[in-house]
Amino acid sequence: MVSSPIRLGISTCPNDTFAFHALLTGAVAPRSFEIEFELLDVQELNEALAAGRFDAAKGSFHAAFKLANELCVLRPGSALGFGNGPLLLAPGRPREFDAPRRVLGPGRLTTAQLLMQLYHPEEREIEHMIFSGIMPALEEGEADLGVCIHEGRFTWEQRGLQFVEDLGQTWQQHTSTPLPLGGIFARKALDRALIAELEGVISASISYARAHPEEALISMRRHAQEQSDEVLAAHVELYVNEHTSDLGPSGRAAIGRLQAEARLAGVLPADGQDLEVFGD
Repeated sequence: MVSSPIRLGISTCPNDTFAFHALLTGAVAPRSFEIEFELLDVQELNEALAAGRFDAAKGSFHAAFKLANELCVLRPGSALGFGNGPLLLAPGRPREFDAPRRVLGPGRLTTAQLLMQLYHPEEREIEHMIFSGIMPALEEGEADLGVCIHEGRFTWEQRGLQFVEDLGQTWQQHTSTPLPLGGIFARKALDRALIAELEGVISASISYARAHPEEALISMRRHAQEQSDEVLAAHVELYVNEHTSDLGPSGRAAIGRLQAEARLAGVLPADGQDLEVFGD
């Protein structure tokens, strides 16, 4: 074992707690190091990565592009959408009082925010909050639009909200590629053999969860915002796919396309460093 544990951050969303269940519970464990886990909201993870708090962590590709000189993306652990992604939702009834338009988002470094900058640059004053607060604010008529992520895509109708746009579908229509939402990012300064072992145990943990879904459901229930098993299963079915085990050529191409689109839109500097996939 190395002298100090690897600090690893993941989100509380079902696809992460499913994929990392075996590592969280010890059913799968690395040989040469221990892992010290922290579970946070995705924007908290993005900020922690930027602050250097983690050796490796789940984060948004938007954040990783900005930190490409420090981070590489691991081959397992990513979430890619195929014609789906963050939802732009509105209240069931428009706000009845005269006030400036209020748009809510889940974080300035999220891929959801990047998509808003690509496709809705007119929304310059997006107010960001933890993702779980956006739909309640829309229900109460406290905002005009909200960019919703995670389990919200499966529950917005029962909350009486209005569908405006699936930003993942918009991306698919424009690019004909999968949408890279989040990935596992490691610091380039880490020993490469350690990163390779980390990739191996993440892959093993994903395989374990697929073989023991009822066990993984325990971790998913513990951290989910929505407790319905049906919602949790639907979330995993949508975002834990073949590219979660390995990005593969199409996943790599999609990451490159998202970074290129962000540069063309002026969201990222044109001369910035490309985000590297470990092992390439």
